Amino acid sequence: MLFAPPMRILFVTSNRLGDAVLSTGLLDHLIRTHPDSRITVVCGPVAAGIFDRMPNRERTIILDKRPYGRHWLPLWAETVRTVWDLVVDIRGSALSLLVPTRRRAIWRRRPGPKIAELGAVLRLPEPPLPVAWTGAEDDARAAALIPAGKPVVALGPTANWPPKVWPSARFADLFTALAGGPLAGAAPAIFAGPGEAERAMAAPLLALLPDAIDLCGTLSLPQVAACLKRSTLFVGNDSGLMHLAAASRTPTLGLFGPTSAAEYAPAGRNAGIVCAPTGRMEDLPVADALAVATELLKRASAPLRAVQAVG
Repeated sequence: MLFAPPMRILFVTSNRLGDAVLSTGLLDHLIRTHPDSRITVVCGPVAAGIFDRMPNRERTIILDKRPYGRHWLPLWAETVRTVWDLVVDIRGSALSLLVPTRRRAIWRRRPGPKIAELGAVLRLPEPPLPVAWTGAEDDARAAALIPAGKPVVALGPTANWPPKVWPSARFADLFTALAGGPLAGAAPAIFAGPGEAERAMAAPLLALLPDAIDLCGTLSLPQVAACLKRSTLFVGNDSGLMHLAAASRTPTLGLFGPTSAAEYAPAGRNAGIVCAPTGRMEDLPVADALAVATELLKRASAPLRAVQAVG
């Protein structure tokens, strides 16, 4: 009896964390559709950890950007010797045209939400929701950091561009309102990426909430996802962390100012946004964020209340 070899897929995704997280929905679709596939992921160094626990991953190739596009030639040399069954390229690069493959699916810009734009790459009728892959070791680490038995509000006070950052005092006021209202007795957990710049952006909020769980720059991306999965609510600026929270299925509130919520709103079954009316983050009221956060919490708890009522 002859056995067909596993499908070989080359998946070229973004260097940016947020876009890479959004692309995980496509990968999840491919894994479910082709459960025996072997997938090589190409991404930037910041996003690489997103794929560490991905099923069917054969290899991750780190694409370090070089001036004048000189990073593409070494990547071509690494991938041209394989005859791929499918190349999915969400960067719309020339690479996907220059490696041997039986089928190509290449990103093309289109108006509307980024998640729909990505779904169109594979011509899917509904864009697949992003996912966050974790392992047992990540879940164990998260269990040691995020306490059980009390609500935890995950706060993401950083971003890759200062105008996207909500003032730290507003984050602190929102947490206080949540802990004194719909999430009585909640504990805050403050998340930030690695590096001094991220730490500096998170420092004012850490000072305002000195009892917060400090998760700034100390965890791998799978560990961050595992901690977010144990959190009751995430509130954060438009960032890769916001998208990872939504992918983790945590109720997620994204805060938007100068960037497009229509394009980059968090994608999830329990995700919401608040937009600054002037486009400036300092003009985004705490009351508006509290109202949407409260609605997200009600929506998240509704199935549980229904089950309890039936029981």
